[in-house]
Amino acid sequence: MFIAEFLIGENRWKAPQPVVPWKGVKVCDTFGHPSYQAVHYPGGYATEWGYGKEAPYSEDCLYLNVWTKASGKPDKKLPVALWIHGGGYREGWGTEPEFDGQEWGNKDVVLVSINYRLGVFGFLCHPELSKESPNGVSGNYGILDQIEALKWIKKNISQFGGDPDNVTIFGQSAGAGSVRTICESPLARGLFHKAVIMSGNGISLPSKDGVKPRPAGPFAPVTFAEAENITRKMMDWAGLTDITKMRKASTETIYALSTIYGGATGERAYLPLMPIVEGCVCTKSFDDAVREGTVADVPYMIGYTLNDLGDMEEGIAEFCRVRESKGGKSWAYEFARPLPDDGSHPEVTARLKGAFHSSDLWFVFKSLKHCWRPWTKGDWDLSEKMLTAWTNFAKYSNPNGPQDGAWKPFTKKEPSFMVFKLDQNDAEASELGKAIRPNK
Repeated sequence: MFIAEFLIGENRWKAPQPVVPWKGVKVCDTFGHPSYQAVHYPGGYATEWGYGKEAPYSEDCLYLNVWTKASGKPDKKLPVALWIHGGGYREGWGTEPEFDGQEWGNKDVVLVSINYRLGVFGFLCHPELSKESPNGVSGNYGILDQIEALKWIKKNISQFGGDPDNVTIFGQSAGAGSVRTICESPLARGLFHKAVIMSGNGISLPSKDGVKPRPAGPFAPVTFAEAENITRKMMDWAGLTDITKMRKASTETIYALSTIYGGATGERAYLPLMPIVEGCVCTKSFDDAVREGTVADVPYMIGYTLNDLGDMEEGIAEFCRVRESKGGKSWAYEFARPLPDDGSHPEVTARLKGAFHSSDLWFVFKSLKHCWRPWTKGDWDLSEKMLTAWTNFAKYSNPNGPQDGAWKPFTKKEPSFMVFKLDQNDAEASELGKAIRPNK
């Protein structure tokens, strides 16, 4: 179902617009459009996830999906989890096969997944866009889409058996970066009650030489003013010198402009298309918000994979230490299961080896049945363990459940990570290539 009016034409680069009410029953029996993005070719992640059956890409992409066992039962008050997909803020969608929400629904959690504006359509800054905005800024439209989904949940999720006062936000990679931004944003306060940051880093360590460290994690390396100027220069070169021309340009033209500009001018064609501190949606870096104690004061789960995009352990530990000093609780984890490989997809495993970035997604959603890999019984058991921990956190603000258990919060006194891996027998079974697949 959609949560906002079409964001094309006059609505391009505007905050989500209210849905015009309809009469009768709205049929919502297919997944909506992913945000416009590059075509995905076989190999790497495209083959790993099994892309190919999604709806056509479009600027008209503000759709959400609900998995629930309690639709039409507002008295159920089940916990709610909002999933924010990753993809570098430039690709991906909420209904990829690895995000199958059925198992979350089976655990009595109402899972909501979303599509949001990406790339040049979701994060473009421009002086003319800032001038027309009542807030005097531009950019972060993709984050506004995510916050709009939280507002939709607040208003409507009880009709699906969900509790609007028990909402978890969670995301991985750029989805984790989005969670970080939402946790800082004053526009999202009161709309969620706990957060999970997966492979989104923690915060930078204190500087030893008095120089302020660069913020950790996926955050724009330029200022808002710099981002506006970079975009204006490129748009002016293309003859798109005012908002009217920018909005009348085709989707394909806007998407390809930076590539065309770089090829024609030889200049570095880089648009900072990611969340940026502009003073409204985002008022400061996540690092600063955590250290100053202005980040959302909610329980956190935070972790990474063993072969992730860089070593995130120290940054995550620092986040947990600072949160503890502010009176907050955080549970840290490492996913350390190297994914099994039977050699049938060398075009994938040439790039994606070990416990690679994103490999934990199959386990958190217990969506292994959609994957080609030769899973062992130990993989299914590990997936059940992780799914239970994540859904327990959504239910009880504690991954152990209603009472404390083996997964201890990270503290200065006990600086521990929960490590998710197979036991030795399961690992040996994997090496022998014994595949165990679900009954279909």
